Amino acid sequence: MKTFIDALPKVELHCHIEGTFEPELMFQLARRNGVELPYDSIDSLREAYAFTKLQDFLDIYYQGMNVLLTEQDFFDLTWAYLEKSHTQQVRHVEIFFDPQGHLPRGVPFSSVVNGIHNALTQAKERFGITSELIMCFLRHLDEEDAIETLNAAAPYKDLVTGIGLDSSELGHPPSKFERVFQQARDQGYRCVAHAGEEGPAQYVREAIRLLKVDRIDHGNNALDDSKLVDELREKQIPLTVCPLSNTRLCVVDHMQNHPIRKMLDLGLCATVNSDDPAYFGGYMTENYNAITQSLGLNKEEIITLAKNGIESSFAPKQRKQALLEELSEYASRN
Repeated sequence: MKTFIDALPKVELHCHIEGTFEPELMFQLARRNGVELPYDSIDSLREAYAFTKLQDFLDIYYQGMNVLLTEQDFFDLTWAYLEKSHTQQVRHVEIFFDPQGHLPRGVPFSSVVNGIHNALTQAKERFGITSELIMCFLRHLDEEDAIETLNAAAPYKDLVTGIGLDSSELGHPPSKFERVFQQARDQGYRCVAHAGEEGPAQYVREAIRLLKVDRIDHGNNALDDSKLVDELREKQIPLTVCPLSNTRLCVVDHMQNHPIRKMLDLGLCATVNSDDPAYFGGYMTENYNAITQSLGLNKEEIITLAKNGIESSFAPKQRKQALLEELSEYASRN
């Protein structure tokens, strides 16, 4: 099954570009920019990747951001992720970025967006990887800050497809951001939101009904509410599930207890994603392998997950069709 997964055409819908920051590159950019890290070596930084909850991870995540200062930094970060994705047969990516983690440090919006966009453009030319860019609001900040960030993104509207919501979930319900998401929808953005990772099923319901999102990022705790499960199934609202992230952040105690198999059994539109792969132990292939080994998924279930990813993407219709045909051909050959 590992060989089958290794060559499987994949689509990723939930990946924070700042969470692809491998320690080696972080130290390289820190030296280049004269930024001092609170770790004396790559090994000591890796040892810090022992998390018991989401906030443990976020503390290190934001520390890593501090070395990102120039357009070239954002290009290098994104390019490293895309090179890795190419080796794992990823055909399409939808990348999150957090401008509120950069603007207060004096990093221009243009440096962030143009650096990422240029890498995405080059990856399409060299690897054939297509992409969409999603700008996330940090939910531990207030809505006014999010509105200011949305306004700052206006000159780059052609480069940004969607709006998302991430960072600390507990105590920051989707309802806190209802106005800014309405503004984003009015401006033509697609909308997604993290919900039901550490937060309750009610957060998932709010994201659907108040923020009117196209997809739910994570969504694990939606399974606690049978009526919500019925709604997710009937509307086929995609869930961008991140297995290795869930276990590393102790959202799930063991991969054998991960709910993605149950999601499939319930007829939900679950997809596989890496979230913050540099911190959580693996990219797309590692996530597929982890759930297959622990949950005993068969080829049909793996293909269903891959198909869900394609159909749930924001890629143009023609691109989706091409990806579905490639996946179908791969499944028939293997």
